[in-house]
Amino acid sequence: MFKSHILGYPCVIIFNSEEAMFVLNKDQLFKPTFSASKERMLGKQAIFFHQRAYHANLRMLVLRTIMPEAIKDIISEIESIAQSCLKSWEGKYSILNACTSHTRRARKELAQILAQIISTRRNMKQDRNDLLGLFMSEKAGPTDEQIIDNIIGVIFAARDTAATVLTWIVKYLGENPHILEAVTESIIRGKEENGEQIGLNWSDIKNVLMTSRVIQETLRIASILSFTSREAIEDVEIQGYLIPEGWKVLPLFRNIHHRPDNFKEPEKFDPSRFEVPPKPNTFMHLAMGSMDVRWSIIGAKKKNQYDPFALPQNGLPVTLYPKK
Repeated sequence: MFKSHILGYPCVIIFNSEEAMFVLNKDQLFKPTFSASKERMLGKQAIFFHQRAYHANLRMLVLRTIMPEAIKDIISEIESIAQSCLKSWEGKYSILNACTSHTRRARKELAQILAQIISTRRNMKQDRNDLLGLFMSEKAGPTDEQIIDNIIGVIFAARDTAATVLTWIVKYLGENPHILEAVTESIIRGKEENGEQIGLNWSDIKNVLMTSRVIQETLRIASILSFTSREAIEDVEIQGYLIPEGWKVLPLFRNIHHRPDNFKEPEKFDPSRFEVPPKPNTFMHLAMGSMDVRWSIIGAKKKNQYDPFALPQNGLPVTLYPKK
């Protein structure tokens, strides 16, 4: 534990799992805090910037759309979208993922699009079983501003994190062909046990344990969310150290995930470590199907970039080709 200044604020950096869990679980002592630029980008009513009843109610609605009961009915649709993306890349030399400097304008345009969708659904009395539908169906639910801020927030949270995790999975599997082969074999074996069928189903998802372990190990070693930020509501003492009211507290998940006393050989990509549950409070993290393509990494580099999450430099350019 040490003190520093980040983004112009005094803060305390924590890299011990016990202290990190204390900070994250004591919402009467610490509140979520983010940079002003992030609040402007997502909207001040987004779930990330609130706590207590408002946060709990929105969290319940969001979770209802990502629980297994909600996801299992759209697995084939997700697979179809993924396959369509792969086909759209055929014959193209590069797929650019450039950052835009027009964040505010993009945010304003997205808010206008969502406002139009909300208006259309109301006028046509459309009832959809999705996140927007849940927000709109609440009798004493959120205002339109709150709905728009939280939809944008969920899009931001889901898009960048999922894309970043997938990028690191491709990198680690490409560097460990024996693990890639084990993942492929487990999927094929599961399909054979369930009988041949077109597309994925819920049974396929539940039975690919090797794939789940690869995802868990990727979340651990890459630590997509490197840290989070809290603000002390009052003076708080932790392990004999006084954290003054108003100071930021940053638990560093990457350090927790890479401590040898938490994970043996922490720099090694080893999905088998998740065959048994990790020690409590040591894994603080935030898909599936047969891989019909192989890839080769173009100009592999060891450095990382942050946009806003850690990624291989230049976003891991790869050449895709069909699996034989």
